[in-house]
Amino acid sequence: MAQAWKCSGLRWSAHGPVLVWDGGRRSALTWGKRVAFEVAEGGVRTCVGARGHACPVGAAVPGRSTGARCEECARLDRAHSVAADTIADDPRPYHVYLAWFGPGMVKVGITAEERGSARLLEQGAVCFSWLGVGPLMAARRTEELLRAALRVPDRIPYAEKRVVRAVLPETAADRAREVAELRERAVRLPAWPESLVREPLRVVDHVGVFGLADVPVAMGGVSELVAGGAVGGELVAAAGPDLHLATGGGVVVLDTRLMTGWGLLPAAGDELTVPVRQFREAAGAQDGLF
Repeated sequence: MAQAWKCSGLRWSAHGPVLVWDGGRRSALTWGKRVAFEVAEGGVRTCVGARGHACPVGAAVPGRSTGARCEECARLDRAHSVAADTIADDPRPYHVYLAWFGPGMVKVGITAEERGSARLLEQGAVCFSWLGVGPLMAARRTEELLRAALRVPDRIPYAEKRVVRAVLPETAADRAREVAELRERAVRLPAWPESLVREPLRVVDHVGVFGLADVPVAMGGVSELVAGGAVGGELVAAAGPDLHLATGGGVVVLDTRLMTGWGLLPAAGDELTVPVRQFREAAGAQDGLF
């Protein structure tokens, strides 16, 4: 029997998306590459643990969970997290950014300056611009200011991001417009923290990086993996944690976070024998291992 591999998730490098496996093996992903695997028959999805430590009880977790952690490990993982707002003494400078995912879908967020644009790639931001840089708490206050004064969210569900990729404007200038307009409103707000240094508008477009130009519309997304189920297709695009796979039944989006916690085996063919949720037809949704 072939060795089962466990996926640690999708990472974005300077050369594009890379799948990381337990033990350190990495698989670079390029457009046109065949992605095919199956879940071990009779397999059970188990908790991936927290902060580099294995789950002490090896708890089973639901197939639809994108975190792949039991309740206790999820709590421990967020116990020291900037995203969860549980630390305030991080001395590193932080960027405040505006990220755009599609028409009418802009969010504000923060990321450590040393990470560059990695956070934006991980979130699947189609384009973005920095607003400013400064201490963590100043960045937090600016984020809160935009949320309160302009009603800009700091979170957008991935399900909404996937659907809106079908209706992206064709030109980079059109994709940048909402970010530019929102930035103009943001910089006119009073009460900006003095320690936050504002940055000029420079919209970075990720359509080329993600391979989203001229890709077929996605008909749906994998909702969960199941024991004995298979996924196979040609990689045509990737954004955030999502792979866009061309299968015999059309393009399907695979959230690679659903792969963690399972024992996965190499597979032959381009079959898809896992549950797939159809995207909303009204949205015209467009929407991809080894």
